[in-house]
Amino acid sequence: MIWDYHLMGHELRACSAGIGLGSHDIGVAVWAAELYRRGLFEVLVFSGGNSPTTVEAFPRGEAVHYRERAMELGVPDEAIIVEPDASNTGENIAFSRALLEGRGIGVGSVLLVSKPYMERRSYATVRRMWPEVEVVSASQPLTFGEYVEAIGDERFVIDMVVGDLQRVVEYPARGFAIEQEVPAGVHAAYRRLVAAGYDSRIVSGGGEGTRRGGGTSARA
Repeated sequence: MIWDYHLMGHELRACSAGIGLGSHDIGVAVWAAELYRRGLFEVLVFSGGNSPTTVEAFPRGEAVHYRERAMELGVPDEAIIVEPDASNTGENIAFSRALLEGRGIGVGSVLLVSKPYMERRSYATVRRMWPEVEVVSASQPLTFGEYVEAIGDERFVIDMVVGDLQRVVEYPARGFAIEQEVPAGVHAAYRRLVAAGYDSRIVSGGGEGTRRGGGTSARA
């Protein structure tokens, strides 16, 4: 139920730029490359530094490894902009925006590529921080079971899914994202999972220092 809620269900369409959000999941780079090959954007920003949960897999930084994977899949180097410093989702958006503006690239819309369970929160973050652009959220079209199989760690994925829902609920009050309606059934599912011990990615106060699911802390 929570997995399905996180998915925005946006119809894919051409946008001014693509932004791939760094994390533990190389599938973000794979899907961003596919969308580039479909002609949905001409410039692609990969944003993300490093973190305790990604440094082993991506020792040179998330964005750098994403770029390398996208190039292996046919995206030309000149189409890719690497943003290597962001440590949370707000920085992903702010730093990517600055790079695009600094290169004189006009952006009226962004195709935001993330992990599936991060679609809703990343969308809400852009709507708060960059309200003048249109946002299309996208992720690999996988079911929950398919994603767990791809990642290989069910508990890790459930913890991340639960943690992202908490952020969807709490971040608007902290000024990090727009508010979104959360159905009662989704709230109930969240409480059941937390009670069952799926709480390692829960934010305990403070700012957006817990990073977006899968990076420094929980990659807020």
